[in-house]
Amino acid sequence: MIELELFVDGEFIYHLRADGLIVATSTGSTAYALSANGPILYPLISAIALVPLCPHALSNRPIVVSDRNEIEIRIVYATDSRAHFDGQLTIDLKNGDGIRIRRSEYTICLLHPPGYSYFAMLRQKLHWSERPKEH
Repeated sequence: MIELELFVDGEFIYHLRADGLIVATSTGSTAYALSANGPILYPLISAIALVPLCPHALSNRPIVVSDRNEIEIRIVYATDSRAHFDGQLTIDLKNGDGIRIRRSEYTICLLHPPGYSYFAMLRQKLHWSERPKEH
């Protein structure tokens, strides 16, 4: 369990005791964040989802903020805790550490094949179009 404080643009949001916190853009919202009951963010929405992992208090719910906001996570109490950055980088955390997250000044353009449909991809990935099996 990790204990942290969450701030958005310097404003205190809440104190969180949980197994962790997922910070996801629309691209990552259908991965680990979704399995932790986070929202699906439509790709054209410039937003970030903040999704607590197994929070100690049921009132700590996912929050969606603008990707123009600066997010700060302050570690209050951590034992054997790490920050993982999309599986690419891992940093050990200790009491008093802080992480600041903000939108990059650089952008990328994602290419899709002709006929690509975001909602068709969701239907396939999440099995939305399947009928319940009869017993």
